[in-house]
Amino acid sequence: MFKIRKIWTVVGILVMFAMIITACAPAATEAPPAEEEGEEAPPPEEEMSFEGETVTIFSACGEEQCARFQEAMTPFIEETGIDVVVEGSGDFEVLSVTRAEAGDPPEIYNFPQPGLMADMARDGYLIDLGEALGMDYIQQQYNPAFIESGTVDGTVVGIWRSADVKSLVWYPKPAFEAAGYTIPETWDELLALSDQIVADGSIPWCIGIESSTATGWPATDWIEDIMLRTTSPENYDAWTTGELKFDSPEVRNAFETMGNIFFNEDYVLGGTTAILTTAFGDAPLPLFDDPPSCYLHRQASFIPNFFPEGTVVGEDVDYFYLPPIDAAYGEPVLGSGNLLSMAVDNGAVREVMKFLATPESVEPDVRAGLAIAVQNGTPDDWYPSEAQQGFAQILANAETFRFDGSDLMPGAVGAGSFWTGVTDYIGGAELDTVLQSIDASWPSE
Repeated sequence: MFKIRKIWTVVGILVMFAMIITACAPAATEAPPAEEEGEEAPPPEEEMSFEGETVTIFSACGEEQCARFQEAMTPFIEETGIDVVVEGSGDFEVLSVTRAEAGDPPEIYNFPQPGLMADMARDGYLIDLGEALGMDYIQQQYNPAFIESGTVDGTVVGIWRSADVKSLVWYPKPAFEAAGYTIPETWDELLALSDQIVADGSIPWCIGIESSTATGWPATDWIEDIMLRTTSPENYDAWTTGELKFDSPEVRNAFETMGNIFFNEDYVLGGTTAILTTAFGDAPLPLFDDPPSCYLHRQASFIPNFFPEGTVVGEDVDYFYLPPIDAAYGEPVLGSGNLLSMAVDNGAVREVMKFLATPESVEPDVRAGLAIAVQNGTPDDWYPSEAQQGFAQILANAETFRFDGSDLMPGAVGAGSFWTGVTDYIGGAELDTVLQSIDASWPSE
């Protein structure tokens, strides 16, 4: 009897334990109610459709350039359904502001000059891209130098589509190598190379700044390149906005550093007279004399368009990066190009901007040899020549990138007194007079 009671006691304990476990177990999750007939669940965000959306990119491009830009957008349009329209105008600067002030801006601006972009950003017409696209995304697509150059007052408002390189020195490769010359890596080495060429009985530099009503602009590029190599990027920026005067130690030093080459009678083919009277497109032609009449010519990546027909870059002529002067300022690059900004913020515009930040958005122009992409990850084999691959490497390695300074300045200065002032300086005018006259021409607020 005792054993039976004991067994039932044990059974009772087990039953009670099972009831406690059951009570503590979570209740089964109820199945969600079935969707009512005819009601569809919203699509996942990544599958959101932009079919029927239109995004306009307003640009200063000409008819042919706009057509190429439009064609480059075709795969994106087919994939997303967004109707991207590239619209160009020769009155880009005026219309950009007019449309913004009227409250009817294009969704995206394609700025050929960052000065206008900065002005419109400060007037509140452009979207913060760090917020719209995400800084992580932007940092994946561009190196810091290009992010910085699209930043206004601490806010990223522009991303680069493509750029050109100005910080280049061209030389006649076969004769250069036959003479035993080597590529200089510092400014002192560049001057030493110039001295060696003189000692060998030749002339180092060929320079020409004549350009009809725009005479002087090639010399302003020299000043800008030297500024980037002898003072901070912040001072360069302050100079282009008028905060740092032309009549300042920094700018004066840049003029004098250029003058050390331009005014050296042994250095320049034809001396200052030739500098002033030789058309910029004709200036590199003495490189191709046999033997070369000069060995060095500083000019941008577009100058091969003026070389003799049949010239092969990399064989007949080659180039190197204009060396740094002060190591404190690294290896800066002067250039030009196009920046893209948002004026309207919505999902479709963000998608377009994200695509424009990829190499694929400029692939057709890169493959055609018409553009240098600055987006990270652009394949080298897209470029049709080693020369263009080299331009891309210079841009990729830039520790500082700045836009052509005269293009950033007000027109009265950048395309006026700066051009004429530097021309007067080369012609013999006193530097004090030149710098003070340029400052006096700066438009008042």
